[in-house]
Amino acid sequence: MALQVLRSLRRNRVRPTLVAGITGGLAGGVCIWIYEAVVWVGVQHMMPLGGIPANAVGLVFGKGAQAALGPLAPVLGTGIHFTFAALWGVGFALVWPSLRRRGVEATLAALAWAILAWVTMHVAIALVSTSHLDYLDPNVVIGGFMSHFVFTIPMALVVQRRMAR
Repeated sequence: MALQVLRSLRRNRVRPTLVAGITGGLAGGVCIWIYEAVVWVGVQHMMPLGGIPANAVGLVFGKGAQAALGPLAPVLGTGIHFTFAALWGVGFALVWPSLRRRGVEATLAALAWAILAWVTMHVAIALVSTSHLDYLDPNVVIGGFMSHFVFTIPMALVVQRRMAR
């Protein structure tokens, strides 16, 4: 059964789309962490470098859960971060062929995808947790969009390149 599904995926070009999306999402996930290390840690001194991986746990489950998990928080946070990065990459890879046919350039699409991703993720975080930044603060909004631009632009370029083959 599983072998038939895999053969079907190859025939239908779903597998290359998934691979492009996952690869792009993971590349974007690395890029956003580099941005956070430079800006959030180095420039703004918002957290220590080691706090970046655990940050996703605090956003999703609250700072109390992040503290209670101790050394497991960065492990779980890394899993959360890259799972969502890969899912956003797959989502983009699924819509990219339609955008490409309409003549939309990948980086332009990435800018809109960044805003969609930031708004969606932070509305979800606000619904499940009370331990988050003030999403009405202009600095938080601008910083969030900037970090998500750093995520989606490389993601879109990887997806575009991989799906051009």
